Amino acid sequence: MKCTRPRSRRGAALALIAGLLFAVKALALGDGQKAPDFKAPSLDGGKGLSLAAYRGKVVYLDFWASWCPPCLTSLPLLEELRKEFPSDQFQILAVNVDQDFEKARKFLERTGVGYPSASDPKGRLPELFGVETMPTSFLIDRGGVIRYVHNGFRKGDVGPLRERIAQLVAAHNK
Repeated sequence: MKCTRPRSRRGAALALIAGLLFAVKALALGDGQKAPDFKAPSLDGGKGLSLAAYRGKVVYLDFWASWCPPCLTSLPLLEELRKEFPSDQFQILAVNVDQDFEKARKFLERTGVGYPSASDPKGRLPELFGVETMPTSFLIDRGGVIRYVHNGFRKGDVGPLRERIAQLVAAHNK
């Protein structure tokens, strides 16, 4: 699994081509389709996480790893975003793919992320969702349908993401 952070012009061009190829695949596999349910152990050592437990809420499902610089940028920004929406209508769930459970858990403690994160060191869930790059996220509506697939992460992604979430949250309130 790769992290989407080009290091040179050639690398940027290759990442763009790979990203475009993956985006087509990810949209074909996810956008407009039902998100597969899953159960996975929680990184906080508590009860396991299940996507089905959040049905009825808009869910932002984020796949991340501590070794991925864009992932590390996204986590605190997603935490801020989480606080902007009512908790009874919106939930962020994360899936960590680190091999080292303790490293991921300690990272979450340091960043103060308040949303649940599952641990999947064998990569079963990324495979289920067709994730090929880190980070990759899925915006899922209240009925469990994937409405948007987001590959990579930059600080400027928060604004457009906020708008997409707000539209899905507002659709329920009409």
